[in-house]
Amino acid sequence: MKGQLKRWVILTCALFSLLVLSTESISAKYTIRVSYENNPGEPFDLAVRKWAELFKEKTNGQGELILFPSSSLGSKKDVMEQIKLGSAMITLADGAFFADYIPDFGIMMGPYLGRDYNDIFTLTKTPWFTDLSRQLDDKGFHILAANWLYGIRQMVVNKPIHTPADLKGVKIRVANSRIFIEAIKAMGATPTPMPLGEVYTALTTGVIDGAENPIPVLYGQKLFEPARYLIMTGHIDNVTQLIIGQKYYSQLPDEIKKALTLSCEEAGNYMTRLIIQADKQDREKMKAAGVTVIEVDRELFRQASKSAYQKFPEWTPGLYEKLQGYLE
Repeated sequence: MKGQLKRWVILTCALFSLLVLSTESISAKYTIRVSYENNPGEPFDLAVRKWAELFKEKTNGQGELILFPSSSLGSKKDVMEQIKLGSAMITLADGAFFADYIPDFGIMMGPYLGRDYNDIFTLTKTPWFTDLSRQLDDKGFHILAANWLYGIRQMVVNKPIHTPADLKGVKIRVANSRIFIEAIKAMGATPTPMPLGEVYTALTTGVIDGAENPIPVLYGQKLFEPARYLIMTGHIDNVTQLIIGQKYYSQLPDEIKKALTLSCEEAGNYMTRLIIQADKQDREKMKAAGVTVIEVDRELFRQASKSAYQKFPEWTPGLYEKLQGYLE
């Protein structure tokens, strides 16, 4: 009798488990992986988690975002290729990466392009940006939202920096993108491209002297531990976009597309609030940890960086002036 009861309990539990799995499978009909370099707990990670909640809510459980932080699905290049081929994947990207497909996009990551991040948001709402976005669709990538403030890019360096002249010979890690490379070179440093995940070790071993990124990323990656000077250059107002493969996106029902886009935009607003708050908090945490914060005359760096805009003959002639016209 006891044996029969035990078997009945086991069978019931098994059937219940199958029912739960089946229900979850049915409810999450559209499962999409989200790949990003940031570590758990960073503002971007928190914003993506908010996005996942909003998407699930707007689709009544039909849609689900599965998060993969810390480059756990591979390099940016590998992920972008999978997305283009039609995988159910999303990642963050910006003009620096889009420039490989549409050169004019690269200017969006140019140094001191606007007065602040609100100017960059303004540019994402122009007919010019809309046209480039349509061209990007033809290249296999669809922008879900363009309102994610990734942060204002600063530097951490292993020595004091006050002027562009102080950056001479200083090796600064940058993302592997021409606009980043030319911007940092114009500002006086020696740009050194490498994946974000390798930067901490490169700093501790002396392969590089510094790195540039928004403060929440510099703090989240603990780059201030080997590089003890935070240089407030504010050289790029980094607004990023969330992209999905056009091939996969085009197959989604209209209501799922709408929910995905709206929830992404709402999460972008949340991200901006997080970044502004984290920027201040993480700066104070770095100071408390013994980091020296150096305020520089940004106009010196702005003037030095202008030469970077002359390094892209493939851009539409007069592009910089055109964008400045939108911001007047």
